[in-house]
Amino acid sequence: MKTIHYILCFLLFAMPLTLGAQTEHPALGTKVSSADGKFSITLVNKKQNFSRADAQTLDKDIRSPKSVNIHPNGMKYYVNSLEGGKTVVYETGSNDKLKVIEHDFTEADSLLWSKPSGLFPFTHYTRKLNTFRGKPVESAFSHEGRYLWVPYYRRSYDINAQDPSAVAVIDTRTDSIVRLMETGPLPKMVAVSGDNRYVAITHWGNNTVGIINITGPNPEDWFYEDCVTVQRKLNLNYSLTTSVNRDVDSGLCLRGTVFTPDGRYLLVGCMGGNGGIAVLDLSDFSYLGQVYGMKTNLRHIVIRNGYIYLSINKEGCVQRLPMETLYEAIGQMEHGKVTVKDWENCKVAPGARTIDITPDGRYVVAACNSGSRLVVVDTESFTEIARIKADSYPVGLDISKDGRYVYTTSQGRDGMGGNCVDIYLMEY
Repeated sequence: MKTIHYILCFLLFAMPLTLGAQTEHPALGTKVSSADGKFSITLVNKKQNFSRADAQTLDKDIRSPKSVNIHPNGMKYYVNSLEGGKTVVYETGSNDKLKVIEHDFTEADSLLWSKPSGLFPFTHYTRKLNTFRGKPVESAFSHEGRYLWVPYYRRSYDINAQDPSAVAVIDTRTDSIVRLMETGPLPKMVAVSGDNRYVAITHWGNNTVGIINITGPNPEDWFYEDCVTVQRKLNLNYSLTTSVNRDVDSGLCLRGTVFTPDGRYLLVGCMGGNGGIAVLDLSDFSYLGQVYGMKTNLRHIVIRNGYIYLSINKEGCVQRLPMETLYEAIGQMEHGKVTVKDWENCKVAPGARTIDITPDGRYVVAACNSGSRLVVVDTESFTEIARIKADSYPVGLDISKDGRYVYTTSQGRDGMGGNCVDIYLMEY
């Protein structure tokens, strides 16, 4: 049965990312316009670590960049170099490098750690638990940009991401780590509630979600409210010497995570298993069930202007639904499930990963991994209006507050492509 599960996961995750893919390294100045000429997107800059011949754009700290986040004040942006174990900070506009935050820790950093919650016991490792290098994945700002939360895919010694990992809290005034908190195994997504009360850490590794109370300005006062299980918590027991592919063999593969605007629910996308959106009730931190009806292999979720938007990795599309319809469906959930069939669908390109929406709500931009493209969708017609080459293989994406720039990260895979941050100018 485990062999069959692994094969199915391979089909869901590996095939869409490799079939028909080719390595792309578009030149600066590459430009694409919509058919009516009212929209254009141009590659204007990049930070790369694949060609030493191009000294102007070379940055050796860019190593398998997983995500990019622009500070709410628009003055700088943060790139998580997963395999480099670094968060690189740049100034917007000039794109000058301001700082490199290293995620290396020893027992000397013990004062950074919060008190253990008791929710995340170690089951395989017993010595020097807090001596490791973290592999930064995604990020999210809290307290109006004062803090940046960066979870680690795993601690460096935990080769199969089966014991607790950690999340770093960076003070963006000094760009230094001021707090470390434990997490469950293999955290990927992090989200902050609109009322700045909770942080959610989604654990890809075992079907759980940690909820941290961040009420108040002092990081020393923050604590875990709960760790919620979605359907069934996985029992992890892998080798300590031979690595396995934890990106596919991880149950529901929890990914896209977002708090609803009314503060009632936390929504978590299931990239694997039977798919759907898991719904958590924030009044008592309980798991209510699943919303189905969208396409499977859901990767990212964004809520904007009364709609919930999804990226669908396998089929390479973006879907949306009015939030009002989603709220009604959650209220009608029976026996832990409900199906909604009214999703709008727009085909983009293979491997749709991170999506974001311009501040005016007019355009959705999708990073399409195996297609090595950025695809722009007009939200009025919900149709594609432009696609432009990206350095292979794009995964992370963020849009500037003024709606003019798109920043993407190309992580690469199988020794091909990647190691690049692309910066695009949008004119409309």
